[in-house]
Amino acid sequence: MPDKITTKQRLQIGRQKMPEQGSRERAVNFAEVNLGFPEQLALLEADRCLQCKDPRCIKGCPVNVNIPRFIEFLTAGQLAEAAQSLLCDNALPAVTGRVCPQETQCEAECIRGNKGMPVGIGYLERYVADWARLHKEAVPPVKAPPTGRSVVVIGSGPSGLTAAGELVRRGHAVTIYEALHKPGGVLVYGIPEFRLPKKIVEQEVRRLKEAGVKIQCNVIVGRTYTLQELQAEFDAVFIANGAGLPVFMNVPGENLKGVYSANEYLTRVNLMAAYQSEQANTPVLRARRVAVVGGGNVAMDSVRTARRLGAEQAMIVYRRTRDEMPARTEEIHHAAEEGVQFEELTAPVEVIGNDQRWVTGLKCVRMRLGAPDDSGRASPEPVPGSEFILPCDVVVVAVGTRPNPLLTATCPELRLNARGNIITDENGMTNLPGVFAGGDIVRGAATVILAMGDGKKVAGSIDHWLTREQPTL
Repeated sequence: MPDKITTKQRLQIGRQKMPEQGSRERAVNFAEVNLGFPEQLALLEADRCLQCKDPRCIKGCPVNVNIPRFIEFLTAGQLAEAAQSLLCDNALPAVTGRVCPQETQCEAECIRGNKGMPVGIGYLERYVADWARLHKEAVPPVKAPPTGRSVVVIGSGPSGLTAAGELVRRGHAVTIYEALHKPGGVLVYGIPEFRLPKKIVEQEVRRLKEAGVKIQCNVIVGRTYTLQELQAEFDAVFIANGAGLPVFMNVPGENLKGVYSANEYLTRVNLMAAYQSEQANTPVLRARRVAVVGGGNVAMDSVRTARRLGAEQAMIVYRRTRDEMPARTEEIHHAAEEGVQFEELTAPVEVIGNDQRWVTGLKCVRMRLGAPDDSGRASPEPVPGSEFILPCDVVVVAVGTRPNPLLTATCPELRLNARGNIITDENGMTNLPGVFAGGDIVRGAATVILAMGDGKKVAGSIDHWLTREQPTL
């Protein structure tokens, strides 16, 4: 075991930079941008952790990973123990180590951040999770004895997979029904290969299957089965079908050829592998000038995808400034390095097309920032007389999503709010006994890690529901 270092020595170590592809090289390929820590950098970064007596980083994590514990194992060279610790807390660590916004969650609470840079918790999580993927024999699944209880999970996105992993570990029989032809939900259809390689998701899903989770794809609850049929067959139901219905701008010209929702655009490229033009026949327009409307992570994924598909001009059109963008700082930085153009303080008012109804431009108006709105961000206001045409061949709308009513429309007794989200109590249970829900279908479109947090929390509630003392007959 390596010698322990003093707090003074830890404080002298600077944050280690994540190795990554060069910006010119990566702007034309779909290989992963961040390359991961080599062992030396991982151990050096792990040595920066102060092992606080009151680890606020745990409270900042939506799935409550015991961060100091797995890092302490890592610094001691006990990789199997570090991996086991991490996997006990997080069903998808190789995913969250890549796409979780640690900078606003666990790392935002890190005491090292008070004077300098916080510990690179996400980088270390990725390192340990990747080690675990390559050394499966050293980290066998932990399962309780079978309870004889069964749970069906609707949707195999981050919330559904997390709940399934938690429930099967507690001894319950778990079946996931997934509407698409591959499991993973937004992890495979929404997040590009260069941020989250499909093989990573496949390996994380395979580990859950090896632990006992059953997954059936091409099953649409609301069509293939009704919710009532699932209630009759299983002891509990967890609805985690996300919020995959796109929202549009409601401006003239949105029905022109060349306008995509970000959902469709990314699904074609990611899940249907349109980026592999030689191997896949999925059609997707490869335009010279692409305008992506929005400022969140989905917008960044879309515009960086367009750049890799050959766009000479890949533009973000956003009604506020870059400082107000909800996307991760790292994603904005990477996009800028890759040549993405930012049209800030700009709002589309119409999509312009030619006689053949193909997109030729986006009519926009300049904005200025006014008083803060309910979110605390400055409200954008149009500048009179500032209209202009932004030439483009493709428009991708990335302004949000809402719940797909396919399931809920077939179960009118299920209580919904005005937005179509399922209403649950503090335990994640709906108004139907034994039917639970979590993730985006409840909270609205959010991050992967928040959906996972819901999945973990509700899994605990389901476990309590299934194992509570039953009345004797």
